[in-house]
Amino acid sequence: MLIFAANYHMKGKIIKSTGSWYQVMEFETNTIFEARIRGKFKLIKTRLTNPLAVGDFVEFQLEQDDVAWITKIEPRTNYLIRKSVNLSKEAHIIASNIDLACFIFTLKHPETSLGFLDRFLACCEAYNIKPLLLFNKIDVLNEEEIELVKDIEFLYQEIGYETLETSSYSKLNFDQLQDLLKDKTSVFFGHSGCGKSTLVNALQPGLNLKTSEISDSHLKGKHTTTFAQMHFWDFGGNVIDTPGVREFAMIDIEKEEVQHYFPEIFKKREECKFHNCLHINEPKCAVLDALETGEIQYSRYANYIKLMEEAEEAAKQ
Repeated sequence: MLIFAANYHMKGKIIKSTGSWYQVMEFETNTIFEARIRGKFKLIKTRLTNPLAVGDFVEFQLEQDDVAWITKIEPRTNYLIRKSVNLSKEAHIIASNIDLACFIFTLKHPETSLGFLDRFLACCEAYNIKPLLLFNKIDVLNEEEIELVKDIEFLYQEIGYETLETSSYSKLNFDQLQDLLKDKTSVFFGHSGCGKSTLVNALQPGLNLKTSEISDSHLKGKHTTTFAQMHFWDFGGNVIDTPGVREFAMIDIEKEEVQHYFPEIFKKREECKFHNCLHINEPKCAVLDALETGEIQYSRYANYIKLMEEAEEAAKQ
């Protein structure tokens, strides 16, 4: 049995957060301690509501009662945030130091909003996180629906995003998915009822994450995870299970920056006549021309405009 000296400084990773208490896993021995925050931690941005997130690397020391007191947070390589549930102007860090963010798209049961998907992708671009689009529940679709999924999949592949078709029941492409997840810190997102917990359970038998039932009246699921927690794959790496995210957030983003987070728009802007073109109604705008020819999809452009309007509105607050 290992004995840790009181007040000895150690390094570890946050693997669970319940709001006031955390679990931290010490790096050298993988010993897990119950932990609390000591002192006033300065938040990265003034609008963030939580100083610590699952995935954070920290320094801590033990008291006599074996409670770990976190004394330092290491700089994050990246993080994803959501709009705070109760405070519309504030945001909450979902997870940090993410290697791969997986978005689960379902054509039905429930139907995935392209606006939700594009907001997720823009956040990944803004915070330097690699996304993976998983087109799930393929086995419940008819031929016509499968063709529609393949069209949507091709749209995002053309932009440069990696995609994979999956099914928790037939375990479609699971070997390939495991290879992509191996030895990485990953996180899964999607509408409630999209099959996130079922997919994670299928990848890691015995994990038994709670799954949500689909409501017949609205064909929507109920979120089942109430706090963030890291789980470890037998094949290497880990996944951060998070509470359901209804809306991703980008904070302190200028409206002029939004086009940077839509790769096809950002690439096309080089051909615009004016260097400060926002692609709304400016003359000789290459993005608007590409919209006319179908080179840029209208759904993507509409979501770009929406995010730009939100950034402009946020700047006034």
